[in-house]
Amino acid sequence: MSSSQSASQTRVDERPPCVFLMGPTASGKTALAVELVSRLPFEIVSVDSAMIYRGMDIGTAKPDAETLDRAPHRLIDILDPAESYSAAQFREDAMREMGDILAKGRIPLLVGGTMLYFKALEEGLAELPSADPEVRARLDALAEKKGWGHLHEYLAKVDPIAARRIHPNDPQRLQRALEVYELTGQPLSAWLAESRSRHTLPYSVYKLALYPRSREVLHTRIADRFIAMVEAGFIDEVACLWHRPDLHLGLPSMRAVGYRQVWEYLEGNSDRQTMVTRGIAATRQLAKRQLTWLRGMQNVETVYAETLDSEAMVRRIADRCGLD
Repeated sequence: MSSSQSASQTRVDERPPCVFLMGPTASGKTALAVELVSRLPFEIVSVDSAMIYRGMDIGTAKPDAETLDRAPHRLIDILDPAESYSAAQFREDAMREMGDILAKGRIPLLVGGTMLYFKALEEGLAELPSADPEVRARLDALAEKKGWGHLHEYLAKVDPIAARRIHPNDPQRLQRALEVYELTGQPLSAWLAESRSRHTLPYSVYKLALYPRSREVLHTRIADRFIAMVEAGFIDEVACLWHRPDLHLGLPSMRAVGYRQVWEYLEGNSDRQTMVTRGIAATRQLAKRQLTWLRGMQNVETVYAETLDSEAMVRRIADRCGLD
C-alpha cells in the first residue's frame, strides 16, 4: 500500500487519531516517545500504574525534569502512594486528557507498559456486580472440598469463553467469573462483550509495540537498568516511603516491581545482593507478563529496538495519522 493510499484511508475514518506506544519495561518507549513529540503534533499521556505516584521516581524510571520539559507527560505524579487507583479511574482520566489534547488540535500519544490500562481504554470496562461475601465463601468451600479444577470444569459449562481464557490455577479470576454468573445468571464473557459494544473508544487507534528482538537483550537491559537505579539512590527513595507510618506492603504502590524488594531489604529480610537479584527477577517476570499481553492484542505493529529507524517511524506514524 502506498503512502498516499494509506493517508487517504486514514481520512475516510472520521474518528480523530491516537497512537498507543506499548512495550515491556526497559524497551526504550520513553526515548521514542520524546522523539515523536519533537517531530509530530503529539502530546503524551502516560499509561503506567506506578508513575502515577508522587515520590516514586527512580524505581519507576520516571522521565527526568529535562525530558519532561521537552515532552510533558500527563497522568504522572497525580496520586500520593497511600492512595489506590483503578483501571476504571485511568480510563476516565485518560479520556479527559485525550479530549483536551484533541481540543488543542494535537494528537494523543499514549505511552507505557500497563497493558490492563490500554485494554480498559480501548475496550471499556464492564460494570460488574459488586463482590458478594456469601457467594465467595461458598465457592471457596467448594474449591477446598473438590479443588479449583472442579470449579474450572463448572465454569466451562456455564461460560466456555471465559473458561478458555482463565487458567485452572488462577483461583482469583475463576472465583470472580463464577461469582458474576451466580449473582446475575449471565456469563462474565457476555458482560464483557456488552461493555465493549457500549464503550468503544471514539478514536482511530494505531498500536505500536516496541521491544528488543532478543529476550536475552531485554534481560540484560533490565538488569543494567535496575543496578543503575540502585546506584542512583533507589534505596534512599524507598527508605523515605518506608519511614511513613501510613504506607505498607499491602498497598498497590508498594507492590510495584522493585519497591517491594527494596522494602523487604530495609526490613532486614534480605541482604543487598539478594535484593538486587530479586528485583531483577521480578522485573523480568513483569516484562514476560507484558509480552504475553501484547501477543494477545489485535492489530499491533511490532517494532524491534535493534532495527528501529526513527526517520522511517516518524514518516509511518505521520502517514497513519493522516498528517501531511
